Amino acid sequence: MKLFGKKEEKKSCCCGGNCTPEAMQKTEKAKADNGIKILGSGCAKCIALENATCTAISELGLDLEIDHITDFAQIASYGVMSTPALVLNGKVVSYGKVLSVEEVKNILQQSEKR
Repeated sequence: MKLFGKKEEKKSCCCGGNCTPEAMQKTEKAKADNGIKILGSGCAKCIALENATCTAISELGLDLEIDHITDFAQIASYGVMSTPALVLNGKVVSYGKVLSVEEVKNILQQSEKR
């Protein structure tokens, strides 16, 4: 009787099992790129984080571009399960909340010191 039996576990990855070596290499290369990335679906919270980040960059006088990643396979490759997320030079520095302009400025200033 399967009612109380052990369920068979399905193994899958973040891309639904459609991983190819080329796709994995492309994702890993994109993760290694320096710069700022916003991870999220494009919802209001993601856009608010992007706007706060743009404001922080301009107030600090930095010349940085922001990439907004909406592909869920790429987002999952960073280990992020809660968006929006902020990635700086390949490292997730915040996830699951909208940072204020001051918080983003503090993160950017800390990264410059390293």
